[in-house]
Amino acid sequence: MTPAIDIPRARFNMIEQQIRPWDVLDQDVLDLLMVVKREDFVPPALRALAFTDMEIPLGAGVSMWTPKMEARVLQELQIKAHDRALEIGTGSGYFAALLAHRCHAVTSVEIDPALKAMGQKNLQAAGLTDVRVALGDGAQGYGSETYDVIVLTGSVPVQPDALLAQLKAGGRLFAVTGDAPVMTARLYTKALAAAEGIASVALFETVVAPLANAAQPVRFKF
Repeated sequence: MTPAIDIPRARFNMIEQQIRPWDVLDQDVLDLLMVVKREDFVPPALRALAFTDMEIPLGAGVSMWTPKMEARVLQELQIKAHDRALEIGTGSGYFAALLAHRCHAVTSVEIDPALKAMGQKNLQAAGLTDVRVALGDGAQGYGSETYDVIVLTGSVPVQPDALLAQLKAGGRLFAVTGDAPVMTARLYTKALAAAEGIASVALFETVVAPLANAAQPVRFKF
C-alpha cells in the first residue's frame, strides 16, 4: 500500500524549495498557492505527484506546467483586480483557477472536448463557477473582445500576433515561443499609447508542448 502523503508539508516544501528559489517572491502569489489546492486539479491516479517539480500529463499530449512555472508566470503578469483574462488551453483548469482569484473575469478556451470537460469539472468543484470555459480553437485569436491579460499554455513557434491584437492598452500576454529544444518564455506588454506598440521581454528558457493549430512561420525547403 502506498503511504499517504502529508499534503500540508508537501505544499509547504513545493513553495519553499521549488517556487521561492525561482525568484517568486510576491507574497500574494505565494499565499494564493496555499488557497488553490493544486492536488484537486491533478488526475486522481497522479495525485501523489501534485507537488513535484515536474509536468503532469493530462492526456491528448497536454501536461500541467511545473509548479514553479505556474507561480512565476502568475507573478510576471502583475494581475490587477479589475483585469479581464483570456487563457488559451484550459487543461486541468488549475491556472484558470489561479487567474480567477486575481482577476475580475476569466475566459478559458480549450480545443479538446475531454480536457474542456475535465477543466470545467475541476473549476466547478473548487467553487469557481464564474470562470467561463469554452470549447474552441483560440490559437489564432478568440472572439472579438479585448483583454488585459492573455495566457497561452502551449508553445507557439512565432510571436502570436493575432492574440496580441486582442490586448487592451497596458495589457500583458504570456507565451512560450520557438521550436524545441530552444524555446523562450516571453512577456509582451502593449503600451498605453498605441503609437508605442508592444514590448517583449524574455523571462526564461523552457520547453512546453505546442499549442494546437498555432500559426506557423514560413519554413524554407532546400
